[in-house]
Amino acid sequence: MEIAFPFNLNNQGLVATTDYNQHIYQMIEQILFTMPGERVNLPSFGCGLQRLVFTTNMEIVAVTQAMVQAALSQWLGDVIQVAMVEVRAEDSKVTIWIEYAILISQERYRVKFEC
Repeated sequence: MEIAFPFNLNNQGLVATTDYNQHIYQMIEQILFTMPGERVNLPSFGCGLQRLVFTTNMEIVAVTQAMVQAALSQWLGDVIQVAMVEVRAEDSKVTIWIEYAILISQERYRVKFEC
């Protein structure tokens, strides 16, 4: 079992936990939605996707795909293998599709994040 994100307590007042696959999903979520410089001891951690919410420029979308791919490889490269990252910016919504495999089990996932 892994510590759940965001940090909270369960019904017994103990630190909440989650299974390994959900923990990986939560780590991906942390990378995507943390602004670089937000973590004191890890200033390069994160992607800062919130900056793209009102952007529709296709060049920025392409750069964001590369940025997300690089961040996931840097911070989770020893846990997952990213097969695909797709970013879409429409109106005031950014949608990110990520396909990845968990290295230890080879289970494949396709997840969607929106901001």
